[in-house]
Amino acid sequence: QVQLVESGGGLVQAGDSLRLSCAASGGTFSRYQLGWFRQAPGKEREFVAAISRSGGTAYYAGSVEGRFTISRDNAKNTVDLRMNSLKPEDTAVYYCAADRSQVFRRSSAYYDYWGQGTQVTVSS
Repeated sequence: QVQLVESGGGLVQAGDSLRLSCAASGGTFSRYQLGWFRQAPGKEREFVAAISRSGGTAYYAGSVEGRFTISRDNAKNTVDLRMNSLKPEDTAVYYCAADRSQVFRRSSAYYDYWGQGTQVTVSS
């Protein structure tokens, strides 16, 4: 059983940067692919970014590619999401998730463990 706790959300202005962090406990961290998802009010939860077990490969949604960077530290059991050039449409609750599969999967349905989420609000 893996427990995930996100931090770092907040209220920022358009164009600003923000870094989200997710700390894991209760499992072998390096065995999981890790992802960030987000959910805006009235919308489905959507994929944002994911990173392979070793951290060598990252995947991004088209809407954030070039602006967001996912990274992980297997020694510290953390995964970060660095968000630059934030836009009002990035406003959402951001969730960290862990997937036991060795294959990258974009759908949230495949992720086994979830954090409680952290709110990111970008004002125009």
